[in-house]
Order: sequence, then structure tokens, then C-alpha cells
Amino acid sequence: MSPETNQARHDRDSVARSALALLDEVGLADLSMRRIAARLEVQPSALYWHFSSKQELLAELADRITSSIRPGTADVLTTARSIRDALFAYRDGAELVLSTYALQLGSSHAQSVLAEALQASGATEAADRAAAILHFVLGHATLVQQRMHADSHGALPRADEIDVTAGLDRVFDLGVTALSGALTAPATPPRARA
Repeated sequence: MSPETNQARHDRDSVARSALALLDEVGLADLSMRRIAARLEVQPSALYWHFSSKQELLAELADRITSSIRPGTADVLTTARSIRDALFAYRDGAELVLSTYALQLGSSHAQSVLAEALQASGATEAADRAAAILHFVLGHATLVQQRMHADSHGALPRADEIDVTAGLDRVFDLGVTALSGALTAPATPPRARA
């Protein structure tokens, strides 16, 4: 039986698991349907039984990357850190989640968890703040992963050995804290001066 006609030995879950493992090995730029199919020993067309497009597969991978984020267990900063850590758990995880989020594909699990943490802390405009914080987390994590990737290939100019991520945890915490701002609205509006 040819690999293309043997669809039964793979399902949506096994394709996604193989794609995540391959993402860790080769990175997002080299994660192709052809390469995933070769890993599974099927023809590329066999993958389309489970995913209608590569973008749909990437959205599934983004959902799997962010699924480890648990709702309702932490404050806003801890929640943002857990999102960042989930993105860092996979090579190019931040870039993958950012690209699917930009195209409005996949779930909004990470944003929902942030909104819950903001609401629990009494934040006004929790949904909008959650979106702003998630944008920051995605951008920051992408920057860190790109910097680490460039450093691993010797592409960063430097005079001597330095930690390319030094100080970035502090920057991350400051950014999330600044975007969280004053979480609740003032109890009474300030009086206008006469």
C-alpha cells in the first residue's frame, strides 16, 4: 500500500504532534508540509485529509503551544510570564503564535487567560488591556527568540562574550506592569477646579 493511500495510520493529533517535534528540530522557516509528510512517511497530499491548509495546521500548533497556560491561577504578571514561557518551550514558538494571532487563526486562549487575570485583579477594560499585554508578550518573546537564534549562528556583532538576553526579564516585567497600569478606575471622578 502506498503511503498516500494509508491515511488511517495518522490522525489530526499525530500530524500536529509530529509537526511540533519537527518545529523544534528545524524551526518555523523550514517547517514545510513536505517535510512533515516525510517525517510521517506519507505524501504531502495526505496531510490535507486532516488540515485544509498549512495555516490551519499552524493555528493548531499555536493552540497546542498556548494550551499549557492555566486560567485563574495567578496575577497578571505571573500569567504573562506563563504565556512567555509557553512560547519559549518551542523553537520559534513566539513567531508561530504571533503569525497565527496576526491572521486571527486559532483560539484566543492566551488573551482570555490574561483577561481573566485582569478581571480578577479588578481591572477596568480587561479585554482591551489583555489584548495590549498579549501584543507586548508576543513581540517581546519574538525579539528574544530571534536574538537567541542570531546569537547561536554568530550573527550578532559583539566585542566579547555577552548574554544576549541579559536584562530582558526586567524589561518584560516593566512592560507588563506598565500596560497593567492602575487596574481599577478611581472611586470618584476628580472635581473640576473653578
